[in-house]
Amino acid sequence: MIDLRLLREDPDRVRASQRARGEDVALVDALLSADERRRSSGVRFDELRSEQKSLGKLIPKASPEERAELLKKAEQLKADVKAAEAAQNDADEETKRLAAQLGNLVHPDVPVGGEEDFVVLETHGTIRDFGAEGFEPKDHLELGEALGAIDVERGAKVSGSRFYYLTGIGALLELALVNAAIAQATEAGFIPMLTPALVRPRAMEGTGFLGQAAENVYHLEKDDYYLVGTSEVPLAAYHMDEILDADKLPLRYAGFSPCFRREAGTYGKDTRGIFRVHQFDKVEMFSYVTPEDAENEHKRLLEWEKQWLTGLELPFQVIDVASGDLGASASRKYDCEAWIPTQGKYRELTSASNCDGFQARRLSVRMRDGKKVQPLATLNGTLCAVPRTIVAILENHQQADGSVRVPEMLRPYLGGREVLEPVAK
Repeated sequence: MIDLRLLREDPDRVRASQRARGEDVALVDALLSADERRRSSGVRFDELRSEQKSLGKLIPKASPEERAELLKKAEQLKADVKAAEAAQNDADEETKRLAAQLGNLVHPDVPVGGEEDFVVLETHGTIRDFGAEGFEPKDHLELGEALGAIDVERGAKVSGSRFYYLTGIGALLELALVNAAIAQATEAGFIPMLTPALVRPRAMEGTGFLGQAAENVYHLEKDDYYLVGTSEVPLAAYHMDEILDADKLPLRYAGFSPCFRREAGTYGKDTRGIFRVHQFDKVEMFSYVTPEDAENEHKRLLEWEKQWLTGLELPFQVIDVASGDLGASASRKYDCEAWIPTQGKYRELTSASNCDGFQARRLSVRMRDGKKVQPLATLNGTLCAVPRTIVAILENHQQADGSVRVPEMLRPYLGGREVLEPVAK
């Protein structure tokens, strides 16, 4: 939720942000109108209540003749106060409803446009020339099946399309990645967290996932729980309705959880293998910081992601995501995209988002700095989305004989293995 005071003071900035997102600009004026009604009805209610209290003090002191008139006036005031309170509540609810539909303010440096209008900021690593090495690269599924690591056939049999089993060395590779990611995050000062996969509506709504992203969320209607698509949700809600001491910030958490996404609107995309699936595990970084430190923390999150991908010896690029592809909560987002040889292009592996005070306002997470209490800022960054990371490792580190070289960083977490060998059939 954006700051309504900012909306009143600079509505053109909010309109420009909506326009950059490709969202409805008329929503800004509707919200301004509702906010004005909320404020004016609040003033009206306070005035009537004050008059009612004053009148209540006069009645006991009035003469019998005056008392009858005052009691009549008191009855009318009672009705007026009730109507004013109802009007105030209606305007307040309408303001909240409209404000919940408004995305975060887009950072002024974000490139304007849709999904393909991102700007490449950095490129790291060297893309292998498999032709020069004398062999055609195999895709991750062919490699994973030969290694006894991935089984999508039985995943589909048991659960349907976009489900899979990680078996044998595949399961060990996931555990190695998770342990290595948690180790890096812990060394950087993050508190490791195992988070709930089911959350109440307020947590999901408060993080901004029940707006434009709602179609990708699994909802258990009978119990009114949501399956999280990222541990960002329970981590953001962890300090819901709390006031944190500004001197204790930043607070950083590294959450590991299963994640569930419908992948609505992706029919026909990435249907082979485990790149785009309905259930996966992920290590997510989450930060609570002062508003003044948010941009620097955003850069720090990106550096930790770059450190991770560099340690995995993957070629990747960093992009500044365009305004129309940000998601409701982010004011700015950086993605790290790894090179996928058999696709001949870079694909998203991690992202780092600065949400400023947007989620904190919705979840009522505030900080106390001296006597001042105000919303703080929240940020999130993927460290390891396991299936996509496995895809990138298998394809980039494959060898001509079908084996896969293990990046040095991962070897201690895989019992010292230097190579993953195909299994005999």
